[in-house]
Amino acid sequence: MAFQELTIEDLRRILREAAGEVESVDLDGDILDVTFEELGYDSLALLETGSRIEREYGIALEETSVADVETPGALLTVVNKQLAQEAAA
Repeated sequence: MAFQELTIEDLRRILREAAGEVESVDLDGDILDVTFEELGYDSLALLETGSRIEREYGIALEETSVADVETPGALLTVVNKQLAQEAAA
């Protein structure tokens, strides 16, 4: 069964909507392995990002799973794993 996937482009858009963008950071670059701290996003920004992902994709993420990720790549992995599990259920 096919499932909706969170892409890096989707995540960039959601990050910008949730918390804006630091002038010195280029979110359009290769950010998969750059820490959220280096990108200028704190834990509050990540919680807002997680909430937006939940609403947009119709899933419930564990608060700790979003708070514990350190990079956009790790967040994509967590979200897409959850989306796959929901689609399989």
